[in-house]
Amino acid sequence: MTETFGDTILTGSLALALPVAALAGLVSFLSPCVIPLVPGYLGYVTGLSGAELRAAHRGRVLLGTALFVLGFSVVFVSYGVLFGGLGRVFVQHGDVITRVMGVVTIVLGLIFAGWLPGLSRDWHTNVRPAVGLAGAPLLGAVFGIGWTPCIGPTLSAVQFLAFDEASAGRGALLSFVYCLGLGLPFLIAALAYQRALRVLRWVREHQLAVMRAGGIMLIVLGVLLVTGVWSELMTSMQTWIGGFEVAV
Repeated sequence: MTETFGDTILTGSLALALPVAALAGLVSFLSPCVIPLVPGYLGYVTGLSGAELRAAHRGRVLLGTALFVLGFSVVFVSYGVLFGGLGRVFVQHGDVITRVMGVVTIVLGLIFAGWLPGLSRDWHTNVRPAVGLAGAPLLGAVFGIGWTPCIGPTLSAVQFLAFDEASAGRGALLSFVYCLGLGLPFLIAALAYQRALRVLRWVREHQLAVMRAGGIMLIVLGVLLVTGVWSELMTSMQTWIGGFEVAV
């Protein structure tokens, strides 16, 4: 069991990719099509008004938010399984595909940062499931399917890493970690609603800097993929990690 855990989770590639996936999820949460709407999401998935959210309904708010996060996590993890499986199919062309994905990631980073005028448009579906806990998972799934391209650049970067892993299981793991980065802030906001409102207000006031930072992160990742430095780092980390044993 120890060997399986180490081989699956602590390979050099995943050791690098997992923190990138988590950070990409957080950047998605901080994007302008998500963070301004967090209070609305929380009210919608719980069926509570703003005044009620401020009152002692913490359990209901947390449950509704968790169901919402579960809804989009199912969608995103499915993407990871698909991309990871495709990576296994095309593994013989891995080097070329990785470099192409790097170029695309750079373009996505430029779009996310707002440096490609005309391409940084926001669109989303108008589908609205039932208000309240029963509709929370469905709203999460709708969010996962239709809330693009604002979270598309960061999500696509994670799926490219899943493709590079050439494993459906590892692709699912990367997407799950992305969902943690995106979903945990929702849960924190649900637990500390009033304090979260002040933090969200500050982030909205500094949204341009957040978008620039997120875009630069994607551009750097794309450059690493294009130049082959990403693969070299993975090889180095696999050698380094190979000298350790994981006790489980």
